[in-house]
Amino acid sequence: MSSLAIGAGIAVLGALGAGIGIGIATGKATEAVARQPEASGDIRTTLILGCALAEATAIYCFVIALMVIIMLK
Repeated sequence: MSSLAIGAGIAVLGALGAGIGIGIATGKATEAVARQPEASGDIRTTLILGCALAEATAIYCFVIALMVIIMLK
């Protein structure tokens, strides 16, 4: 049973990368808006698209962790 928990924990580690990526992207977008306020619309659109893709990766990791727990139980 503990090996299932370890496997699920490893699968969820992908969410850590997504969180770090979203944090870095948000920081860079804030810097870009501070440098060029007139481009804030384009920057916001790109930021939202990038965050959505990173968050999708985290959701996939969560689904895989659930599958590991449910299928191997």
